Amino acid sequence: MHLSSTLLLLCVGALLKCAAGSEWCYTGCDHTPSHWGDVSSFCLDKRQSPIDIATGYVKTDPNLHDFAFVNFTSKSVIKSITNNGHTVKCKLEENAVEVSGGGLNATYSALQFHFHWGDTEHHPGSEHTINRHRYPMEMHIVSLKKDLAVQEATGDSEGIAVLGFFINATEDGDASGPWGELTSYLTNITGVGTEVNITHPISINDLIGDVNLTKFYRYLGSLTTPDCNEAVVWTVFQEPININKNLIQLFPEKTKLSNVYRPTQNLNTRQVYASPATPLTPGHSWCYDDHCNYSPPYWHVLPQSHCGGEHQSPINIDTKTAMEDENLDDFTFTKFDDKHAIKYIINTGHAVKCVLKEDVVEVSGGGLAHVYSTLQFHFHWGSHDSDGSEHTVDSKRYPMEMHIVNKRKDLTLEQALQTPDGLAVLGFFIQATDSTKSSGGSEAHETNPPSQPASDMDAWNKLTSYLPAIHNISSQVNVTEEISIDDLLGTVSRDAFYRYSGSLTTPSCNQAVVWTVFKESIKVDKNLMKMFPAEAGYHDVFRPAQPLHSRKIYTRSASSAPGPTTQFLLLACLCAFFV
Repeated sequence: MHLSSTLLLLCVGALLKCAAGSEWCYTGCDHTPSHWGDVSSFCLDKRQSPIDIATGYVKTDPNLHDFAFVNFTSKSVIKSITNNGHTVKCKLEENAVEVSGGGLNATYSALQFHFHWGDTEHHPGSEHTINRHRYPMEMHIVSLKKDLAVQEATGDSEGIAVLGFFINATEDGDASGPWGELTSYLTNITGVGTEVNITHPISINDLIGDVNLTKFYRYLGSLTTPDCNEAVVWTVFQEPININKNLIQLFPEKTKLSNVYRPTQNLNTRQVYASPATPLTPGHSWCYDDHCNYSPPYWHVLPQSHCGGEHQSPINIDTKTAMEDENLDDFTFTKFDDKHAIKYIINTGHAVKCVLKEDVVEVSGGGLAHVYSTLQFHFHWGSHDSDGSEHTVDSKRYPMEMHIVNKRKDLTLEQALQTPDGLAVLGFFIQATDSTKSSGGSEAHETNPPSQPASDMDAWNKLTSYLPAIHNISSQVNVTEEISIDDLLGTVSRDAFYRYSGSLTTPSCNQAVVWTVFKESIKVDKNLMKMFPAEAGYHDVFRPAQPLHSRKIYTRSASSAPGPTTQFLLLACLCAFFV
């Protein structure tokens, strides 16, 4: 077995050409991560990596004992460093470095290690995340099961072992030492395909530093680049390697490669385990009522939370102070009429969410500065005797609210969450067909005139027919009925709406949302509306209105709305991202 051929096939994140010469990439080509399935069908399978490690659901495995490392202290085994156009990879001396123990069922020969990173300190780039927290970088040490050929290893469910180390940025860490020496070579590999020999005496342990190697997570997964073979037993160490932030920044600066990481994949039925030495504190679960430690008044103390910011959502829309904005032009809704765009429906435990097929539906115009890809839509509701919209209009709450969540096409989701206009959410109030007054009963808040047709009840009947199948939390079912977003919205006018800058309405409450709340409500049969709390098993899933602070609410009125002026409505909640 030749090391060169092994390295070519085994780059977990080191990336390569594959699938009959098809080129893949992270950004800037036809085969970005959401299209890797066109390059290799393995990338669409159910045991893919990386994942988010939700510590509240991790189980301790007493068989995950200490590792045995051979030649991790050797200062001569790191032979060269390469820019392969996808990452920076360091090759190891052939058959010199080994890994065993740690619950592995064999001895593995370490072949190389490589890195994943973002673009700036504000856009981190680790592949795995912990409770949705992404570290600045991640290092992968890739090993092959001894005595297996490459083809045999990629066909073995545990043929490859990868050790993953998070890398954390520090303000005042040592900028010299082993990491300073290693990153000094980046200046010599600025061109794709360049490779230079390592002459400094650097060991793998020098780079790992004082990370506690007895604390780690374990799960079965895949390579994180095409062909995405599901042949990897993953070890992700709990403690990060701490290095100076300026050294981390050299990776994107010198290589001109940025955001070289695959988004996290669905865990599906897999279980993540932890070594006995790994402390498993309860997960930071949040809720809407008081049955957990983190109800809405305490969301701001959650890790990585932005819920205490001054641009939070939802809000109350005061129609008297809303300002006309001539820049709010007509929307363009692409593929909103596609009856096969809804992929599946899931009960998240906080909402009912309908996930769309990737890169099919889009939104632009309407005063938005970018084109947005539609990711999903979800619902908020109250109970059998109370209303549950998130936004309110002149302090009046509607029975339900529907949020259509969209992400800027030019950004990854992680980047969008850090960008003020990275997300655009379209909010629609939902009201019962047999009521012509708002939920508050005020005559001043009449909704659609009785003569206006209700939304397409056939579409709502089809959608709600899936609710009994997702009665259990985390259950999901594929949508096979023909249902389009246009069908669900029906005849609601999309010309009149409110606009403001806000946030996700669930933790982590990132202030990254351009909110559009439409003035006219969707009309749905009240018996279908009752199915949401009845089948999901919970109620009152909405965040209270947040202070407006110094923000302005803008408005656009329909140029030729038929009949009486419809009431000012609002909607907004991006909570489905994190529920």
